[in-house]
Amino acid sequence: MSSFTYDLTLAGLSIGSAAALTGIGLIVTYRATGVLNFAHGAIAMVCAYTLRQCVVGWGWPLWLGAVVALLFLAPGIGVLLERFVFRPLAVLGGDPAQTLVASIGVFVLLVGGAALVWGQGARDDAPELVSADPWGQLAVVLVLAAGVGAVIRWTRFGRELRAVVDDRQLAVLGGVDADRVASAGWAFGAFTAGLTGVLLAPSVRLDPYGLPLLVMEVVAVAVAARMRSLPVAVVVALGIGVGQSQFTRLHLPGWEGELSQAAGANLFVVALLVAALVLPGVGSRDALPRTATARVATPPGAWIVAGVLFLLPLGFAGSDLHTSVQVPALGVVLLSLVVVTGRGGQLALGQAAYAGLGALFTALLAAGRFPGLPRLPELAALATAMVLVAPLGLLTGWPAISRHGLSLALATFAVGVGVSRFVFAQPYATSGLSLARPSGFDGDRAYYVLELALLAAALLATHALRRGRTGRALAALRDHEQGASAAGVQVPSLKLLAFVAGAALAALGGGMLGMGVRAFDPSAYDPVRGLLWFAAVVVLGADSTLGALAAAALLVGLDAGARGGVAAALIGVLAVCVGRFPGGPYEALRAAAGRLRPQRRARLTVLGVGVRRRLRPADVRTESTEAAGADVAYPPAITERPRLPKPTPGPTTLLPRPRTTPPLLTAHTLQARYAGFTALDGVDLVVRAGQVTAVVGPNGAGKSTLFHCLAGTVRPARGQVRLGGWDITRLPAHARTRLGIARTFQQLAVFPSLTVAENVRVGAEQGRVTEPGAVERALRLFGLDGDVRSLPAAGLPTGTLRRVELARAFAGGPRVLLLDEPAAGLDTAEVAALTLVLRALAAEGTALLVVEHDLDLVADLADVVHVMAAGRIVSSGPPGHVLDTPRTREAPA
Repeated sequence: MSSFTYDLTLAGLSIGSAAALTGIGLIVTYRATGVLNFAHGAIAMVCAYTLRQCVVGWGWPLWLGAVVALLFLAPGIGVLLERFVFRPLAVLGGDPAQTLVASIGVFVLLVGGAALVWGQGARDDAPELVSADPWGQLAVVLVLAAGVGAVIRWTRFGRELRAVVDDRQLAVLGGVDADRVASAGWAFGAFTAGLTGVLLAPSVRLDPYGLPLLVMEVVAVAVAARMRSLPVAVVVALGIGVGQSQFTRLHLPGWEGELSQAAGANLFVVALLVAALVLPGVGSRDALPRTATARVATPPGAWIVAGVLFLLPLGFAGSDLHTSVQVPALGVVLLSLVVVTGRGGQLALGQAAYAGLGALFTALLAAGRFPGLPRLPELAALATAMVLVAPLGLLTGWPAISRHGLSLALATFAVGVGVSRFVFAQPYATSGLSLARPSGFDGDRAYYVLELALLAAALLATHALRRGRTGRALAALRDHEQGASAAGVQVPSLKLLAFVAGAALAALGGGMLGMGVRAFDPSAYDPVRGLLWFAAVVVLGADSTLGALAAAALLVGLDAGARGGVAAALIGVLAVCVGRFPGGPYEALRAAAGRLRPQRRARLTVLGVGVRRRLRPADVRTESTEAAGADVAYPPAITERPRLPKPTPGPTTLLPRPRTTPPLLTAHTLQARYAGFTALDGVDLVVRAGQVTAVVGPNGAGKSTLFHCLAGTVRPARGQVRLGGWDITRLPAHARTRLGIARTFQQLAVFPSLTVAENVRVGAEQGRVTEPGAVERALRLFGLDGDVRSLPAAGLPTGTLRRVELARAFAGGPRVLLLDEPAAGLDTAEVAALTLVLRALAAEGTALLVVEHDLDLVADLADVVHVMAAGRIVSSGPPGHVLDTPRTREAPA
């Protein structure tokens, strides 16, 4: 081995050792808490700055500074984060979206705080804790990895850690102190972050933005290890580190050489792109930053106030107006996040890349340097840049089709980092670029007027995507993706639409930003900036266009002063608290004001109670409560649960149920497996038009898997599903819905941000047929045509929501109705009324397949019953024959 190769290998081991430390810390934190700590790099940066402050600033001995930074500060940060940020989120239910936003909020807060305390300038005098000799760093990594592996495998704490990872609630019931395990995991993860920052700081420039991003780029190491295997993480980190060093020996002529050098210098970014976009996703729980309750209405007069405030800068001059021109441009960029994240529910951490591409393409087109296109005027260049960038939204939209939650967040973040490193940071793409303003709008005041016009156009476009059929479909996608697909929403196409529209808006805003400062500045579109924008939009109301404008004004205004980082610190504080007010600060303030406002409760006298009892004897309150003077502060539409109407005897309800009808939905030898377990083993099933077919059986019998195979949410390993004469085995759920197969879910699949009528309208708009009166008929049939129709679905009783889901499935005119425990949450009267309605639907020719645990309901409703056990149908026949067997009666459903 030559001396040069040996030296490069040693340098690669040094880089790989730091990356391995990051991987170890991320894996331990994730295994202990289920959180991918996006703030890992920020903690590393804070500890590196602290060590420098102690040693260089205050003159402390190196060992003392190291003790303070690594043994006190770093673990202390981890414990504080677990106790005050992530433990409350876990108590509230551990919504992955809120956890991710809180993690990003910690990142933004620490970056902003460091910029405030130490300034934004880079420093190159960080003290060296461990010798530059890579063998020392490698020894630290191997000792840590071996020690952590031994603790996890052979100690009681390791057993508790594995138990918490497998099932936190079950571990708590078994006596495991999950909070202690999580605190220890966070403390160790923060310690490794601090050690990584201290080791990297002497070899890289120490600044609040660069070091955190550098550390986060190596998250590919943990992702490649599937967030579980420490040895794999160490080997991958060392291999990439050595490969990156050896890559510097490659020299090619022309732009190919520049690109290969860029790839060699950013091999960890390449690995991040591969890990996030190619490898199977990790943490793919359905984590959408949706509003848990109905969307908060915009305060009265808020748009008038916003309009006045945006017009005020026209009276400014000089530097004030020069700063103000950035607000509308950034507002357009943030509106792209409203479309993708707020309305579409997709985690988009790479919007800064599309904004930067918009600015870059505008500059290249205006300068005549874009390949294959002539020089264009500035406005034409801006419009063309939007058209060119919009299809690039597929870079993040395509992975979103099959990825969710953390997996999607990593994919979008990887795209943002890749564009930043391989496009914005390369001289061959950005050198010598300037960006002039359009002719006639060169002055700040004239350009600001142009920006207001473009912002108004962007607001109209955003409004169009948030209203009507498309808006309801996007809201359904955000609230419950599987439910939206079951309602007929074309989920893949809608996701692509959201990302493409978001990329176009971001490109427009990015080009406006570049024109505002008359230059293309790559640092204005770095991935850290994208995280800040994402956090700002989410905490101020992801689905609020007014919130996006407020976020733009806040970010520009706070950072316009002498010290940067104020906006990042404030947004970080708000994001850390996102679990407390997921709907934004306005919702929190309104809720707090409501709690503080004295409640004036109307109370009835004894005479009034008697009169009401005579006029409304079916009131839901008991007589003893009424006599005590119970309050009636809420409207009857909420206190009284609407009932299904009792169908009167008539031609529809008295039609005889046909006994022999043509098969409509059939399954042939279906087989399905999960991780080696056979859930279905050669199941044959026939569902006939005009009949009610029921499937019963014990837990684990395969009922749900059979249901999913018929509905299209699970593709069987073998066998066929046919609708009439068509093979639909490979069709997705939304396509089957449009062919006439509608379904409900065992766990409610309603859209909480939409009203009851809007929920039903989604089913009518996306179903098999579009009929003008379908919504009203469904609402009336299921007893939802009163005041309840205009109420948001969020907060309604379970029985009412069950009927909303049934009405939505019925509104699309299905030929086959798949009902998964339709009576769950209904009381006796509602179940009786539901039985009559379902019988009427069967009598009209609809084929019904019911999976139900209530055997009395099955006996009263079904024409044919199939009993499943161990993935097979073991018995079939009329309910009177099948359900009377002791095996069926004793088996839990």
